[in-house]
Amino acid sequence: MNSIKNIGTIDKALRVSAALLIAILYFTNVLSGTVAIILLILAVVFIATSFISFCPLYYPFRISTRKKQTK
Repeated sequence: MNSIKNIGTIDKALRVSAALLIAILYFTNVLSGTVAIILLILAVVFIATSFISFCPLYYPFRISTRKKQTK
C-alpha cells in the first residue's frame, strides 16, 4: 500500500511545537476549563498527524507542505 503523506518537515516542527506549548500552558495552570480540553484535543491531533505525516484536512484541497521530489 502506498501511503499518502502531505506534511513536510517544517509543518511537523510547528505542529509539535504548538502541541508542546499547549501542554506546558495546561500543566502550569495557565489554561483551564473547556478551552483547555479543546486545546489538548487539538494538541493530540497535531502530534498524531505529525507522526503519520498526513493531515486529513489537507487532502481534499490537495495541499501538501512536503518538498517536491526530484528524479
